[in-house]
Amino acid sequence: MEALFSLMVGVLTASGVYLLLRGRTFPVIIGLSLLSYAVNLFLFSSGGLRTNAAPVIGASISPTDPLPHALVLTAIVIGFAMTAFVVILAVRARSELGSDHVDGQQGEEGDTR
Repeated sequence: MEALFSLMVGVLTASGVYLLLRGRTFPVIIGLSLLSYAVNLFLFSSGGLRTNAAPVIGASISPTDPLPHALVLTAIVIGFAMTAFVVILAVRARSELGSDHVDGQQGEEGDTR
């Protein structure tokens, strides 16, 4: 199970970095979301991967640590709000500037990067 979590964190991080290096706004937003998912998965796995363990002390012999679960829940809510804000900001910039290049330059005619 730990190998699967490690592989997924690596794949999400690599995909997020690849999309962050693109020249358009929306792939950058998706890349940031993938990076936040990778961090959430890493934080979730830092609490230890135990099956059939209660997150409350006294409910089982070896309880799980509830702090990573609380951190991930908080990060999901903050990540959703920031993604919504950045999407609205990107739409506004696209409508005012006429381009969605992150460096502010207009690409060549027919540039589909």
